[in-house]
Amino acid sequence: MQDPNAIHCLILACGNALRSDDGVAPRLAAWAEQRFRGEPQVRVISRQQWTPELAADIAVADSVLFIDASVKSPPGRVHLVPVSSRAGDAAPASHHLDPNQLLGLARSLYGSIQSHAMLLTVGVGSTELSETLSGPVEAALPHAQGILEKAVLRFLSN
Repeated sequence: MQDPNAIHCLILACGNALRSDDGVAPRLAAWAEQRFRGEPQVRVISRQQWTPELAADIAVADSVLFIDASVKSPPGRVHLVPVSSRAGDAAPASHHLDPNQLLGLARSLYGSIQSHAMLLTVGVGSTELSETLSGPVEAALPHAQGILEKAVLRFLSN
């Protein structure tokens, strides 16, 4: 029998709400907290950067949904891709880690292997000092929320 207190879906958002579109992940995390309020199997953590300490949180979760802004995608473009740890991902070169490194660290330190790990990104147009999102990123929020919701619900059903 599964532990009723287990975290089935950990949502880890990374971004700075004071840097315009880089704030999209914290905004999505705040939305997820409201959407999944009262769902004890979902936990949301939002940070300005992903650090090694998060490996402990990952280790106790069945599934992880990482959320981040992407400078590699066109502004407002939403992507959801699988994430896996690779050999060598457990040795971080800095205090800021990417999803693969965090999964590798959780596996190395805690023997943890998640059932599912996904990365949701939204392409950014601006990272200038501002607390508002650019038009394309603001317009992409409903689509990103829908993808986030479907991913979490899929994680919970597994």
